[in-house]
Amino acid sequence: MGPNSMVILENMLEDITLSPNMRVLDLGCGTGLTSIFLAKEYGVQVFAVDLWISASENYRRFKNMDLENQIIPIHADATQLPFADDYFDAVISVDAYHYFGCNETYFDKYLSRILKKDALIAIAIPGMKYEIHNCVPEEMKPYWEDDALATWNSCDWWENLLLKSNNIDIIKIQEMECFEEAWQDWLTTDNKHAIGDRIMIETDNGKYMNLISIIGNKK
Repeated sequence: MGPNSMVILENMLEDITLSPNMRVLDLGCGTGLTSIFLAKEYGVQVFAVDLWISASENYRRFKNMDLENQIIPIHADATQLPFADDYFDAVISVDAYHYFGCNETYFDKYLSRILKKDALIAIAIPGMKYEIHNCVPEEMKPYWEDDALATWNSCDWWENLLLKSNNIDIIKIQEMECFEEAWQDWLTTDNKHAIGDRIMIETDNGKYMNLISIIGNKK
């Protein structure tokens, strides 16, 4: 569904330890590939939540991998998460959080309550090397749709946003090293959206776009 989520997830979790007894929320899991990786690589219990992909479709995928008892598929909106307070040991979100979390209210109002104290927060999102909303490069205007552009921000922007939260301790926010690898894996597929993205990445040529990781803990 975009840049290789396995590459992004592996890069983000390089210095992070997950133990098999952890209950993990994979928020915006898409077709569940990140959930499968988390379950197989770390042995954690995963709750795979997505709005766009049905829970039934993901369940069939998990069952085919013999992971139906380790990954629980759930179809839900990120603002209507059906979980108890203090439920998760970690929330991990790859290429999804920017769709619903680009505001001052989301984390504190909807997400923080279901995380245990000190729960791991690990988020990977597409972004920009610097803020470009008031100075969009002419050469990129044909390829950046307004709704997507509205969610792509810089590391500094995300840090300033999350510092306003009363419920998160930020460990690090940084540009990820896997941008080229993750994108090239996607662009070499025959997916029609990947084919359409090729000229965008070629035109960008490393000047504007990036991938950002946000690592923190619930206060």
